[in-house]
Order: sequence, then C-alpha cells, then structure tokens
Amino acid sequence: MISIIVPCYNEEEVINAFYDELHKVLVSLEMDYEILFIDDGSGDSTLDKITSLAKKDAGVKYISLSRNFGKEAAMYAGFCNVSGDYVAVMDADLQDPPALLPEMLDKIINEGYDSVATRRKNRSGEPIIRSFFARIFYWIVNKFTDVEMVEGARDYRLMKREMVDAIVSMCEYNRFSKGIFSWVGFKTYWLSYENVERTAGKTKWSFWKLFRYGIDGIVSFSDAPLHFVSFLGMIMTIVAVIAIIFVVVRQLIWGDPVAGWASLVCIVTLIGGIQLFCIGIIGEYLAKAYMETKHRPIYVIRETNCDQAK
Repeated sequence: MISIIVPCYNEEEVINAFYDELHKVLVSLEMDYEILFIDDGSGDSTLDKITSLAKKDAGVKYISLSRNFGKEAAMYAGFCNVSGDYVAVMDADLQDPPALLPEMLDKIINEGYDSVATRRKNRSGEPIIRSFFARIFYWIVNKFTDVEMVEGARDYRLMKREMVDAIVSMCEYNRFSKGIFSWVGFKTYWLSYENVERTAGKTKWSFWKLFRYGIDGIVSFSDAPLHFVSFLGMIMTIVAVIAIIFVVVRQLIWGDPVAGWASLVCIVTLIGGIQLFCIGIIGEYLAKAYMETKHRPIYVIRETNCDQAK
C-alpha cells in the first residue's frame, strides 16, 4: 500500500483538481492506496470538499484538526495515522507534481533507497528577495548545524515505513521537518524538477512566516547562535578593556580631558543593542525549552473518518 499525506489549509480552490491528478497516477501504479487529507483548521469549504471525495472514494481519509496548528503539526498528524508500506507527503496546490510518484517509487523498490526527496532546480516565479534569503538560510543551516539540507528542498518526498516510524518517534513539540528528515538518516535519493506555479489560490507563507520558520529551523538543530553570543560578549569585553586602558594612559601622560558625549551616547546605544540582540537569541532557546516542558499535544483532532485515529 502507498499512503499520501496532504496537509491542507484553505485550499478549496485546488482540492478537486489535486485529487483528480493524484488519483490518475495512483491508479496507474496498480497498488492499494490511501489519500489522507489533514485539514489544518481551514476557514473555507476545504473540509466539505474533502468529505465529498471520501464519500466517492473509500481510499480517501481525512483528519480535521480543531484549529490551525501549522503545517508541521499537520504533517506529523499524517505520519501518525497512515498505514502504507510507502508514505509520501505533498502539498495540495499541485506545486508537488503527482506525476513524479512512479519514478520515486521505482527508486525505492528497485534501487534500494529508503527515501526519495525532491528539490527545485530553480526558483523561477519567486520574488528575488525571498530567493535571496532562502539561499542565505540554507548556507547558515549547512554551515552551523549537524544536519545537511539541499538548497531548494521540498517537503514532497516518498519514504519507506521504517523511516516514517523513526520520524513519528521524534515527538518534539517544536518541529522542523526538513531537519528531522535529514537527522533520522536513511539512504535518500534527490530528485530535481522544474519549479511549478500554484494551480489556484494564494500561498499561505508570507515573508515573515518564512523568516520565523527559518529561525525555528536554526534554533531546533544548532547551538551555534549561543556560541556566537558568547564569542561576541568576549570580543566586546576585550575591546572595552583596551578602550579603558587607552583613555587612562592618555589622561596620565597628556592630560587630555575625556570629551565627546555624542560618541559616548552612540557607543552606549550600540552596546545596549548588542545586549538585547544576544538576550533575544538566548530567549529563543528558552522559549523552545519552555514549550517542550509543557508536553502539550502537537495537534488535536476534531473530526475524522479514520477508524483508529491517534
């Protein structure tokens, strides 16, 4: 059996087109299948369209979350509730082409891979600023974390059951799936394809949400920012000591008054800004630890047609 996890948030415009495209591919595979839609607290008719599909196709399952928990929680809910020997996760906007599934399945069955992940060859159609910061993010992650991320990597991938079980075992509250996929290991083949525009609707990822997502990824898999804070504090202390010695020596030898209140204000402001920046970095780690210690559920199910939803 092959299971397809599809996180959805306000995707009423593309659900039917996505199902039609995916269903044609799944039928051609001549395998048992299940399509598990995760409605992540949508405010439109996404759930209604999914339930209509479930009435027509017994292979369509759905889980409706009690509110919008975010894509990471929706994917985790999917991983916890699929039963296939092979499991894929893909977006409903058709930016993840279902037509790639036969090739991905072939790589796993016939070439011994545990996972086939996808990446975009280019970022055509994406704003220049977003592309620039995306490249910066991947450079930082690969430079300062223990996980390796391929630039342009998508969440769209097909995995063996063993890899899915390993992902489910990582039940942390603050999730960053791209890092988790890399951290659990397993033999992965990277499949490149041309960037595809959304079929309909609008992206739910604003620049600010992507920025926050990037920060979460760095904090989740690296303590490099904390080392940076310590190093910066040490450098500032050394600079301050040198400056004090210089001022004292100049006063003792030449008797020059210590003037320049404007420059003093600038220096104090600079140091204050650096301190707040460092406190903010430490605060990010404390906030993550604080949320983990609460042991809150990653998601809450409101409605489902799965027999034994977890």
